[in-house]
Formats: sequence, structure tokens, C-alpha cells
Amino acid sequence: MTQTLTEYDRYTEQYAGIADTGPKWLRDLKKKGFDNFARLGFPTARRGNEAWKYTNVAPVARAEFSTPSTSETPTVETLRQALPWQNDWNTLVFIDGRFSSELSSIHDSDEAIVANLSGVVEHDGADVRRHLGTLASVEDDGFTALNTAFIGDGAVVHVPGGTTMERPIHLAFVSTEENRFVAHPRVLVVAGAESEATVIESYVSLGDNAYFNNAVAEIVIEEGANVEHYRLMDESHESYHVGVARIHQKDGSSFSSRAFYKGVGLGRHDFYVHIGEGCETDLSGLYITSDTQHMDNFINIDHAQPNSTSRLYYKGILSGRSRAVFGGTVFVREGADKTDSLQSDKNLLLSPDAEVDSKPALFIWADDVKCGHGATAGNVDEDTVFYMRSRGVDLETASRLLIFGFASEVIDTVAVPELHEYLERSFLDAIPRYEFRF
Repeated sequence: MTQTLTEYDRYTEQYAGIADTGPKWLRDLKKKGFDNFARLGFPTARRGNEAWKYTNVAPVARAEFSTPSTSETPTVETLRQALPWQNDWNTLVFIDGRFSSELSSIHDSDEAIVANLSGVVEHDGADVRRHLGTLASVEDDGFTALNTAFIGDGAVVHVPGGTTMERPIHLAFVSTEENRFVAHPRVLVVAGAESEATVIESYVSLGDNAYFNNAVAEIVIEEGANVEHYRLMDESHESYHVGVARIHQKDGSSFSSRAFYKGVGLGRHDFYVHIGEGCETDLSGLYITSDTQHMDNFINIDHAQPNSTSRLYYKGILSGRSRAVFGGTVFVREGADKTDSLQSDKNLLLSPDAEVDSKPALFIWADDVKCGHGATAGNVDEDTVFYMRSRGVDLETASRLLIFGFASEVIDTVAVPELHEYLERSFLDAIPRYEFRF
């Protein structure tokens, strides 16, 4: 059961204002998105809706969100305080969903396209037309359909075959508005054959306001290419964030993803990776929730061809009355022999009122595979705390060190030094005051 269109009149009015913008192929894509959103609505049904079993999006469906108004542009110094930032990175900045050319800086334009989507579309945009909307289907997901209906500003990254991007590419989506607004960030990354690139995708808020980020990313990784992807979410505690990512790995490619989530009121990331032959896929994540926050990681790894390796490793730190959801599913298709896949979800519960729903799963239709999964949730054992105390460390410091040690296993996998330093500082500040008492 989904809602009828009459419950979404606000989106109908907003869509009418942008339906006729852009070339015909883009108008057709947007119309296809809105028609499917009208059919699907938001997934608020509690029955027959397994993918959303533990996450209630009724507050998003009921809320009245307007389009962002023209807001004051923050300074670079303000962004430095809120984001990982280096002057020599290739950086695209979007303020309340709109591209900011004055805050963006591109250094490797001769080697690749790193640009605002609407600007690329105006100048032909053949690569955008070829790939946009091919991975993120509007047929079965209302959030993707709604994002597609409102495609406008967004990030386009195209790395030509054989090119190595020496500098990270930072896509920064910054929220500043005081009013309740909705933004539809769109990201398209195409890595040509045998290319290499590092992409950082950041979502941050400069205030405490309520808003809705409805984000969609499509990443195409051609044969033999290598993409390192980082996704950061540090938004208002009053905000809603629903992200959809679709990744297609062609034969012999490598893809690593590191996700770091905190700060959002209700967050969800729907992550799907299609893996070709002889690929390597490494997905790790760290999430920290407090108060009444809710974070949902819905991850699907699809081994479609043989001789590939995947690793899925997420960690959560929960306090207060917060809740986390982990749905990790690995599919090993018929003929995908020699697949090597392991997944794990570990959670540290710092409150008796915190809750995690973890559901790892394997579906295997091939022989000669090596697959495993596991999930844990609990507290630190008494012996570990005693060991720290016996060496003269006070209880509060010992507790803080143990919690940060739990988190640092994921943070230490970050290969970009400036980003590693930012995350280490950011998550250390976010650790709640806590003492392990037995």
C-alpha cells in the first residue's frame, strides 16, 4: 500500500515548475521519475515491505517541505570548520541543493570532467545522457523516482580511461536553510577503463534545522578501473536523509567504500553493488547514534560473475534511545564460482534503551564458493576494563579509549591523510560521556 498522489500535492506543484527545463531526453527522464513516484509514493506500508521493516518513513511522508530559497553563501572558512577540506582537492560545493561556483575549485579539468550536472547537460552532455538513470531504477523505489523527477544541479565526474586522478574529488552538499526544505542531490561518477580516482561525498549541516535530503548516486566502474569512495553524513539532528547508491563494477575493477555516519535524525542508505568477473569490492562503515537518532544501512552485494572477492564490515556505536538497522545481503548468482565473500556487523551498545536490528544474509546459487557472515551487539567485557584500570587509567578515560579503539579500526582504513585526521577528530568529539561499570 502506498499513498495516493493527492497526499503529495506539494511535490506536484514543485514538479510543475521544473518539468519543462532541460533538453527533451532529460525532460522525458524527469517525467518518468515523477510518474513512477505518483504510482509508488513513499514506502510507509508496514506489511509486505521487508526492505523498510525497521525504518518508519511516515514522518518524511507527512512533513511539508518547500524548495530551498536563496540563502546567504557561507565563507570558505566556515566550510573548513564543518567539512574535510584541502585547497588543492577538486571540490564541488552545493549549498541547499544549489551549485556554488564561487566555493568550488577544480584543478584537474584537463584530465577529467568534474562539474555541475546542469552545466554539463547544457553543453551536450553525451556521457551524462548515456549513463544517467541507467543504474538507479525509478520503477520500484519512490525515493529514487522523486529524486529523478527533480534532477537539476548535481555532481558529474568522468575520469577518462587510463587516467589517474592524483587529487581527491570532493562533492560537498551543505545545508544552511532555516526553513523546512527538500533537496535532491544527484551524483554520477564514470571511471573509464584502467583509471583511478578517489571520490569523497559529504553531507553536512551548518545549523540545527529540519530538512530532507533525498540523494541518489550512480557509479560506473569500467574494466580494470579502481575507485575509492568515501561517504560522510554529519547533518542536523532534526534532519531526514535518504540516500540511494547504485554501483556497477565491470570485469577486473576494484571498488572500496568507507561510510561514516553521525548527526542525522533519521538516516537511510540503500547501497547496491553489481560485481563482474575478477573484481575486488571492499565496503566498510562506522555509524554513531545518540538520543533518538535512527540510522539504517541497507546493503546488497551482487556477485554476478565468477572469481571475485567482497568484504562487508560495518561497526556501530549506540547510546541513548537511538536505533540502528543493518541489512547486509550477498547474492552469489549461478555460475559465479570461486566467489569469496565475508560480511560482519559489530555494534557497541552504551545504553539499555538503544537498539540495533542486524540482519546479515547469504543467497548462494553457485558451487565452489567461500562465504560467511556474522553480527554481534553488546558491551565491553569486564576483564578488558579491569586491564585498563590496573595500569592506572581512570574509569572515564579507560571507557573513552575503549570506545574510540572500537571505532578507529574503520577510521584507520582511510587512505587520505587529511580526511583521516578530520574523521578521527570528528568521531572522538562525538563519543558520549560514558563509564563501563559492572
